[in-house]
Amino acid sequence: MDKIKMTTPLVEMDGDEMTRILWKFIKDELLIPFIDLNTEYYDLGLENRNATDDQVTIDSANATKKYGVAVKCATITPNAARMDEYDLKQMWKSPNGTIRAILDGTVFRAPIVVNGIEPCVKNWKKPITIARHAYGDVYKATEMKAEKKGKAYLTFVDEDGNETRELIHEFETPGVIQGQHNINQSIESFARSCFSYALSTKQDIWFSTKDTISKKYDHTFKDIFAEIFENEFKDKFEEAGIEYFYTLIDDAVARVMKSEGGFIWACKNYDGDVMSDMISSAFGSLAMMTSVLVSPDGYYEYEAAHGTVQRHYYKHLKGEETSTNSVATIFAWSGALRKRGELDNNAELVAFADKLEKACIKTIEDGKMTGDLARITTIPNPTVLNSENFIKAIRETMENM
Repeated sequence: MDKIKMTTPLVEMDGDEMTRILWKFIKDELLIPFIDLNTEYYDLGLENRNATDDQVTIDSANATKKYGVAVKCATITPNAARMDEYDLKQMWKSPNGTIRAILDGTVFRAPIVVNGIEPCVKNWKKPITIARHAYGDVYKATEMKAEKKGKAYLTFVDEDGNETRELIHEFETPGVIQGQHNINQSIESFARSCFSYALSTKQDIWFSTKDTISKKYDHTFKDIFAEIFENEFKDKFEEAGIEYFYTLIDDAVARVMKSEGGFIWACKNYDGDVMSDMISSAFGSLAMMTSVLVSPDGYYEYEAAHGTVQRHYYKHLKGEETSTNSVATIFAWSGALRKRGELDNNAELVAFADKLEKACIKTIEDGKMTGDLARITTIPNPTVLNSENFIKAIRETMENM
């Protein structure tokens, strides 16, 4: 059988620990035998980020701007322990954060639904996609401690030297202070990415904040979303037969729990961080969660929603057997290959991506799975496979389809 050709490269961002091991298994077993794989490779493993002073992360993001589509392995965001373990020059920033900032993207995360891995919420029948704003708020907050009695002010000095000041609190006892910010440009990009993604996937979209309490900060999000929707997307949504609505986050949580799913829930940065973990856990496993960074300029970066699976990596280094779930990483590859095929009008590549995903799901539904799924499945007497054999089982399923 002739291999499927690729006319334009994917940007390939390799990663760390157990997911790096799986990355090679996936390429060797599920991709290279079937595709004349064309990638521009960047090693985002922590050792190479340290050796290049993290320039490799910046280069990979700029390459994504050049080629339009990237696929990324999970990477380490170092803490103090990692500084010692890897003898790092400094505590390098999150690669995901760097890439998001350069691409100005929004993260969309959705569970992979499989028969036999049932959601904890019984009425959820379809995936719920979380759209997470990826800039500002608590993640770029400035903090300090108030050690004595005193007054804390929020102060803004404009470019002409004019000062605006608001009293935050008059402290009678010690306390803490936190200053958050966001910028309209980023919120506008967030809104456009959300509305464009809803159109491309033909799903309704909800947006929720706490504007009743935060009458300037959160209300700005609400107003920008409303203005962009009315001016740029309303007619397109009506034509597509999909809906946008805004609601308080309290109401959104209640509605989500009673819904059947099948929609996009757009959230501010912290809300999206927390709610995506809730959605993934309720649907079964973080290892069954897709993640794609979408830029309003039309750049796409696909990855798994989980980390590097450190515990399994240490077992692997000792020569012990692991049963690591690779589905989300496989779906990162299939998502990137599908988008590459769509942009290049390469129907064969799109069909292969679809087939690869169906093979993953069928393998699990046939009772062959990794240990994390075997513990929660309703499928009787599942066969628990190790990391490599699970990927080989998917290949066998795909070849038999």
